[in-house]
Amino acid sequence: MKIVALAGSIVGSKTKTAISKVVDMLHEKYPEHEVTLLDLADYNMAFSDGRNYFEYEGDTKYVAETIMAADALIIGTPTFQASIPATLKNIFDLLPVNAFRDKTVSTIVTAGTSKHYLMVEQQLKPILAYMKAHIVPTYVFLEEKDFLRKEIINDDVLFRLQRLVEDTVMVADAFAEIRAKKDAEYGF
Repeated sequence: MKIVALAGSIVGSKTKTAISKVVDMLHEKYPEHEVTLLDLADYNMAFSDGRNYFEYEGDTKYVAETIMAADALIIGTPTFQASIPATLKNIFDLLPVNAFRDKTVSTIVTAGTSKHYLMVEQQLKPILAYMKAHIVPTYVFLEEKDFLRKEIINDDVLFRLQRLVEDTVMVADAFAEIRAKKDAEYGF
């Protein structure tokens, strides 16, 4: 299985810290899976201009094609102005409407305050549903108080991240099995 862990911002450290922890957990628990970390801070992304994702060049093409080739995604995003950052929205705009069809997607959200916990329910999940994702229902929300010196210090958060990793792989496996049974019905 190909799993992409996406750090959806080019600034700050909390989202990258959380998504890096998830990548470590994936490598430890599921070494048989191919895990790719895409930290948008490491890439020079073009703004979406309506072209097909495979018509872009350089970093933009690489990031879009890597996401499209994934079986599962774990998206990490900070909360900016009670919304997702423009860098993450640009990723969604670069991809086709059905980009997440047959893909399992889970989310990790960081914010400075607990007041932004509904952003994922009101903004991110509707976008993922529109793009046909199999959304893992639970998500992990981290606040400023969960970090110290670019480390997660809340054991409950670490437990929830581990559970999110397990749920993501389990849901992706379940949908792959369902797809295989459905494809077998056709007999060709």
